[in-house]
Amino acid sequence: MKVFRPLEGLTVVSIEQAVSAPYASCRLADAGARVIKIERDTGDFARQYDEAVNGLATYFVWINRGKESIRLNIKDDADRTIFLNMIDRADVFIQNLAPGALEKIGLHSAALRDRNNQLITVDISGYGEEGDYSKMKAYDNLVQCESGLVDVTGDGEMRSKVGISIADISAGVHAYSAVLEALHERNRTGKGVGIKISMFDCMADWMMVPYLHQEYAGKAPSRTGVHHAAISPYGPFHTRENKQVVIAIQNEREWVRFCETVTNGAIRSDDARYIRNSARVANRDELNATIQQVLQELSHEEVISRLEQGSIAYARLNTVADFARHPQLRIKPVDSEAGPVRIVDRPAKFVGYTTSFERIPDLGEHEEALKKEFTI
Repeated sequence: MKVFRPLEGLTVVSIEQAVSAPYASCRLADAGARVIKIERDTGDFARQYDEAVNGLATYFVWINRGKESIRLNIKDDADRTIFLNMIDRADVFIQNLAPGALEKIGLHSAALRDRNNQLITVDISGYGEEGDYSKMKAYDNLVQCESGLVDVTGDGEMRSKVGISIADISAGVHAYSAVLEALHERNRTGKGVGIKISMFDCMADWMMVPYLHQEYAGKAPSRTGVHHAAISPYGPFHTRENKQVVIAIQNEREWVRFCETVTNGAIRSDDARYIRNSARVANRDELNATIQQVLQELSHEEVISRLEQGSIAYARLNTVADFARHPQLRIKPVDSEAGPVRIVDRPAKFVGYTTSFERIPDLGEHEEALKKEFTI
């Protein structure tokens, strides 16, 4: 089966580190683009986060496949020349250095686009390039805090960060999609465009439901742990064996079926306290306690059977170990200096095509060949 590589022939140059920019360039590499990863002498610092994958770092293994690695010091005249020769032939330039770092040495994105007017540039920052916040260091957890995400995550009085690098990932996703839009625009105009992505803006977009509650109802959604903040019932309940099942009611038809089939009439769907979703949310604690009282008398299999009979959405509350063995998990091998590594396949499946991941690069693995190619 053919590999889907629609961006083959495109060249991406990326001065990148950590997660946001590497995530974006990884998606471009998956789609067939040539990605040249420029690293400092000691490498992308994500290479040193841990040694969990046979001595390699989890973050680096995750989002650096299919790239060519070269170490350059762009303040050095010879390395600067190599970098500019790359830019002259590139389609996309991505960077997530501190705001102003490239301006100081005359290599900011506008100057690079002046040099190559077909170039698409992507500058990823924490809070944008203007205002006092532009000077602040912006790591994932810090942006989660500034954007209010931590305020709506957790349980009761206990706030919590999201357990993955969601601000970084969001910035990478938005950068990747913006590059695809810019490529389409370049096909029409023949000219590249500059793209600015801030992690804070990305999280602000994803925070719109809490924001709208705050602005128009005067109160942000409460922290409800695994339970949904705006829908009820929607959360975990214990069965007789103390196993947990997460139940999700999305509409009033499901609510009626849930009451009749799962609770066997122990809860009435026309009870005024629970007659509509907003009422159920207002009386969430009482409703959850009543549901729990019903389900704890039933075996886990009996609860699952009733949920399926009533066509009610549910999930098992899996551990990461459960997830790692999930029957729906699609795994692909990727080569590395530590040998083959099993990682998750890319989310998009293209009918009639397959996925093939290229090697995770060693630090400076392609240095000699790249310097020879771009020293002219």
